[in-house]
Amino acid sequence: MSDITNTDAAKGQMHHINKPLFAITGGFIALFCVIALFDLDLLSSMVDTGFAWSAKYFGLYWQLLLLATFLIGLVLVVLPGGRAIMGGLAAPEFPLFQWGAMIMCTLLAGGGVFWAAGEPMAHFLSSPPHFGAEAASAAAVNPALAQSFMHWGFLAWAILGALTTVMLMHYHYEKGLPLAPRTLLYPVFGDAAIKGPIGLIADASCIIAVVAGTVGPIGFLGLQVSYGLNALFGIPDGFATQAMVILALVALYTASAASGLTKGIQILSRVNVLLAAALLVFMLVAGPTMFIFKSFFGGFATYLSDFFPMALYRGEAGVFGDPGWLGWWTVFFWGWFLGYGPLMAMFIARVSRGRSIRSIVIMLSIVAPIVTAFWFTIVGGSGIAFELANQGSVSTAFEGFNLPAALLAITQQLPMGFIVSVLFLILTTIFVATTGDSMTYVISVAMSNEDRPALPVRLFWGVAMGVMAIILIYTGAGGVGKLQSFIVVTAVPVSLVLLPSLWDAIRITLAKGREMR
Repeated sequence: MSDITNTDAAKGQMHHINKPLFAITGGFIALFCVIALFDLDLLSSMVDTGFAWSAKYFGLYWQLLLLATFLIGLVLVVLPGGRAIMGGLAAPEFPLFQWGAMIMCTLLAGGGVFWAAGEPMAHFLSSPPHFGAEAASAAAVNPALAQSFMHWGFLAWAILGALTTVMLMHYHYEKGLPLAPRTLLYPVFGDAAIKGPIGLIADASCIIAVVAGTVGPIGFLGLQVSYGLNALFGIPDGFATQAMVILALVALYTASAASGLTKGIQILSRVNVLLAAALLVFMLVAGPTMFIFKSFFGGFATYLSDFFPMALYRGEAGVFGDPGWLGWWTVFFWGWFLGYGPLMAMFIARVSRGRSIRSIVIMLSIVAPIVTAFWFTIVGGSGIAFELANQGSVSTAFEGFNLPAALLAITQQLPMGFIVSVLFLILTTIFVATTGDSMTYVISVAMSNEDRPALPVRLFWGVAMGVMAIILIYTGAGGVGKLQSFIVVTAVPVSLVLLPSLWDAIRITLAKGREMR
């Protein structure tokens, strides 16, 4: 199915826009930016208070929700109904590689380059409390990678759509309900979720969460690429450079989102995966090859053996204590990924037509996490190897949690380090662009209640997120950081929207199994 991109067709869809939803979400974005511009300290105080409250009272619930989502997804794989083809198409709309590329670029784009360099190094230099290994020692390698795998692995990927994609594909393509977050509440509230204020609140919460989760990486990309351009080419690292990077990024992903799933989004994802694969192979061959393989298998073995203790770790938090380390690591990531959950599921539902329940869950919950873990080992594991061989070669640059400095410190120690560093900056830009275009697309879908949203709506959201990032950059890096923290606050209502998927995805799959007898 091809997306409508001509002007007349786009104009014809404008009356489908959900005006109250547009007003709530657009108004919130404007208010956030205004407060950031005029009183960043007030905004910081509000966000920090909300963050602390959310992490304290919802952290345990989120841990249980992500774990249950992953485990129930594995159950769907083995049920007879798992063979059911979803989306109303007998054959997949997209070939396997293109489908996998579009999915892989979703979560990894949020931080798959800079976090892959920085998080393993952070846990290596300060071992997670669950392990308590000697810092910066050989004993800290496997725990550091295992903790990174926990944050970017099975649970993180599963919450993006292992269950919710099944629900959305069933209700949208078979029952005719909107492809929107509100549909996830249909099993509980029925028509009231589709037409009433409950659905409006659900949609608004999920859109605000994903805008916060997308503008954050856009803003950080401006800061990080500007830093990289300064380090590599001597270009001034200031607001002008940062704004130019963001404007170029916005032009790229807005054009991609405007051209639709079958053109720009698919092409950008394919280029992204091919470039990432080329850099992966180069680092694997030119970098510390044996250390990477040894660390991957060792770290993954630790990840599997300590899977449940890490997933349920509470430490100093107890039930309702001070989250401490947990709040700024695991709970932060869980809030971030939860915020993306419903709209990412919409995107995956849209690109997965003609796929079985089983193949969707396996791709999301098993294949993508293993690929991600290997990517983190190649990038972050290389950094650990260099640090072990020459203390300070990465950690000095990383001091103060400087993610782009850590990446450049790693890539510049490789053969042809300058070229590799430039290619990583390009890769990061394309990664964030794939998030920008896919999220622009699904925000517009939710806003329009249309699989093929009007072109002006796509353009508005693409540009709006870029402008918001530039405004927050103008206030200083703190503005972007506060928006990134704010997604943890928005994850509170979003996590409640995801709750019905725990039982309804099983019900749908069991029903499919009975139909296939």
